[in-house]
Amino acid sequence: MLFPKKVKYRKWQRGRVNPEKLATKQATRGTTVAFGTYGMRALTGARIRSNQIESARRVISRTIGKNGRTWIRIFPDRPWTQKAAEVGMGKGKGDAQGFEVEIFAGRILFEIDGVPEDVARNAIVKASKKLPIKTRVTVRD
Repeated sequence: MLFPKKVKYRKWQRGRVNPEKLATKQATRGTTVAFGTYGMRALTGARIRSNQIESARRVISRTIGKNGRTWIRIFPDRPWTQKAAEVGMGKGKGDAQGFEVEIFAGRILFEIDGVPEDVARNAIVKASKKLPIKTRVTVRD
């Protein structure tokens, strides 16, 4: 799974998690297919954890086979925390459990090259089922 080698702060604050504002917010970086021919574009915003990214990557690599090439355009650098089971309220923040990345609509998540269009579309559709967001297949301009 993906995780940073070193982090400046062990625990981050959550920030605003208003679903209405998150749904309308558009990405400004990473919005075009830059490396491959086909890409997976996010249509909604969410936080994607490293195990979800790894699960989608595995599905893509198994579907496209040895001839295709894959690029992961997102990296989970934000720690998420969770308090232990059956612990009361208060007494501070929970321990860091893993890393996630915040995604806004329009961001390219994965790119594929070196395979026919039907194989690439099939791989992206299968991988999108592993992620907590709605996605669309995008072709390079």
